[in-house]
Amino acid sequence: MSSNDYGDGWEPRTRLGRKVQDGDITSMKAALESGLPLKEAELVDQLLPGLDDEVLDINMVQRMTDSGRRVKFRCVVAVGNRDGYLGYAEGRDDQVGSAIQKAIDVAKLNIIEVDRGSGSWEDRAGGVNSLTRKATGKAGSVTVEVIPAPQGLGLAAAPTVRNILELAGVQDAWTKSTGNTRTTVNLAKATYNALQNASQSRTPRRARRKQRETEVNE
Repeated sequence: MSSNDYGDGWEPRTRLGRKVQDGDITSMKAALESGLPLKEAELVDQLLPGLDDEVLDINMVQRMTDSGRRVKFRCVVAVGNRDGYLGYAEGRDDQVGSAIQKAIDVAKLNIIEVDRGSGSWEDRAGGVNSLTRKATGKAGSVTVEVIPAPQGLGLAAAPTVRNILELAGVQDAWTKSTGNTRTTVNLAKATYNALQNASQSRTPRRARRKQRETEVNE
């Protein structure tokens, strides 16, 4: 399923969006390294056309209000280009379709570049089939560890973890999960957090500082 529902009539509302529309920034890598906050889903559609999305979980959430019981749907979604870029989010709405679309849009704003590598010192440099280092992420009671593996191993992972790794473009990895792994939302979020932690560990310090300064100014 392609999640690019935006046409060419996009009117950028942020500095980063204008830079993309003007052609000053032409890649997702450059956008993420600019230090400018990513606040427009349409921007991601411009730089990563044809993103795939995966609905990982749909739950009905009930809440009591003054007017009675209110029901909403919570959808957990991951998006990725299967070549090094991944996003994750949850969305809530009265309708399932709207909740899914909300989650997709927010997932685009949470796009990260996954730090991929060959997974083994025996493989030649420049490989992107696995990770460059072990990565750990946590959400609720769940902890997920993703371990680099040599080419050909495949993904030794639970279905939810496998879906996220495939969207990120990781083909070979060992994984280890602890906690209440039957809770899909925490398992998915912990996997995303693991890949995000690995990504942030190599983000240039200057870019991180610039991003913090920009967010404060805005």
